[in-house]
Amino acid sequence: MFKLLTSALLPRILRFRKEVVLLWHAFRAPETPLYLKAATLLVAFYLVNPLDLVPEFLPVLGFVDDLILVPLMVSWIVSRLPVPAK
Repeated sequence: MFKLLTSALLPRILRFRKEVVLLWHAFRAPETPLYLKAATLLVAFYLVNPLDLVPEFLPVLGFVDDLILVPLMVSWIVSRLPVPAK
């Protein structure tokens, strides 16, 4: 079970790391649309905001929403980034 879990999660974790770096570079690029920059700031604010959709005082659910929602939001933003012209 542990091997199955790590084999499924490891590629997603590595992809998330690459997406975060890509998002950082896109945030600093002038050709990135303003609404994507605003969405990036909202994701960062959601991470540091003490008010969550599911409160942290619930034993497991408080952290699970962060582990699920943040990567989903980052992937959504990255999928809408403009393709750089070559």
